[in-house]
Amino acid sequence: MLKNATLRQLSAFHAVARLGSVSRAASELNLTQPAVSIQLKLLVESAGTPLLQREGRGVRLTPAGDVMAAYAGRILDLWREVGDQMAGYRGVATGTLRVGAVTTAEYLVPSLLVSFASQLPNVKLQLRVGNRDEIVRMLAGQEVDIAIMGRPPAELKTTAVAFAKHPMAFLASPNHPLMHQRKPTLADLVEAKLLVRERGSGTRTTLERLYKDAGEPLRIGSEMSSNEAIKHMCAAGFGVAFLSLHTCPLELGAGLLAVLPMAGNPLQRDWYAMHLAARRLPQVASAFKQFLADEGQGLIHAQLRAVPEKPARRVAARRAARS
Repeated sequence: MLKNATLRQLSAFHAVARLGSVSRAASELNLTQPAVSIQLKLLVESAGTPLLQREGRGVRLTPAGDVMAAYAGRILDLWREVGDQMAGYRGVATGTLRVGAVTTAEYLVPSLLVSFASQLPNVKLQLRVGNRDEIVRMLAGQEVDIAIMGRPPAELKTTAVAFAKHPMAFLASPNHPLMHQRKPTLADLVEAKLLVRERGSGTRTTLERLYKDAGEPLRIGSEMSSNEAIKHMCAAGFGVAFLSLHTCPLELGAGLLAVLPMAGNPLQRDWYAMHLAARRLPQVASAFKQFLADEGQGLIHAQLRAVPEKPARRVAARRAARS
């Protein structure tokens, strides 16, 4: 039993198990749907028991399918590691770097990946972006090798390294009334139509913890799953936003947004790169983690310094902050 199973069959099955759809798996694998279906049929014949069941327009795993999916993931990871090790003996750094990043980190991770890949032209990149809960699930399911987020998840045993500072702040339009108030407090934001990210995001979790520690009630004006939407509404004067400063260097440089003159604003947090503690990292992922520890902060600083600032906007924002 299973003696005729192949890596091609396991790869097709693993993709279908992750994505819940033959069509999506075929798209990811660059195959036709019939080709994927044939591989699934052959694997089921080797297993001698059903692995998948139809469910609406997709499929779901049978109990045997759950077991097969777990082993398939481990086998495919090991085979990829073998390929990386053999390439290392040939003096070639290769492989696929699979990185998961929380939505806020998508403003800085691409440039870090480009800098890393420029040194290793044979490395392929795979970046997946989602809110904190989604990235934690990807890491737990071994869909990514490295996860980048604001703090390690308590629900998983991970090995994490802080590689850069992460400033987070209350922001408003330079014309917002609170910009003219001397040292506004959290209590002053109660009626300010606070614009926040959705539950499950790291930014939202930080905000909730900040209010809880201060003993102040958190009253949300509007909840959104998009940093871009929050920035635009805040710049239009609709309310006060709580965002990572890495999401809005252009808006700050152009004077469309400004940091509220509150005590302790912005907050200083850290960016972490992490992986499952019980899992040996592929060679390329280990190299990327070390790259972030060595060069991440410097590259992020350089990226922020490259943002131009309009003098007229800058002066107006400073005057608003001082008044």
